[in-house]
Amino acid sequence: MKVIVGSGNPVKIEAVEDAFSKVFGDVEVVGKKVESGVSPQPIGEETFRGARNRALKLREMERGDFFVGVESGVINLFSKWFNFAVVCVMDKEGRIGYGTSPLFPLPEQVVKQLLRGRELGDVMDEIEGKKGVKYREGAIGFFTNGAMDRKELMEKGVICALIPFLHEEMF
Repeated sequence: MKVIVGSGNPVKIEAVEDAFSKVFGDVEVVGKKVESGVSPQPIGEETFRGARNRALKLREMERGDFFVGVESGVINLFSKWFNFAVVCVMDKEGRIGYGTSPLFPLPEQVVKQLLRGRELGDVMDEIEGKKGVKYREGAIGFFTNGAMDRKELMEKGVICALIPFLHEEMF
């Protein structure tokens, strides 16, 4: 089974590989950079569009069994801002499954910068004083003091996005 992820970020690729391996066993997972077609720091439903756009572009360009778009964004619920990732899994027939990672709260000082157009990865690099946080533990790693990392967070969303493919008769 060949799975193509719309990203060059090793954290996203590994999350998809781990999730698909848990569900289907032996899989080949490759990353391919594609544009999301949304803003660099998506908000709300825009995050879903970005994930879907990535999966659609991959399906048009590549040969595989599954095409996966992963998009991180923020959403406002009950007057609080949360970070989350949306996963769109599309098979070669065009069937789609969506899932999300767990949501986690963001502090106001971070949200203000995001709403001004900065990306969370850049803000976290500044807060932590190191480069490339989004390619390793992510913001979730910082805010949970290492109890969870970005790969684990995204893996949950991938598994949830596979539900319609595991129970096709119900979807």
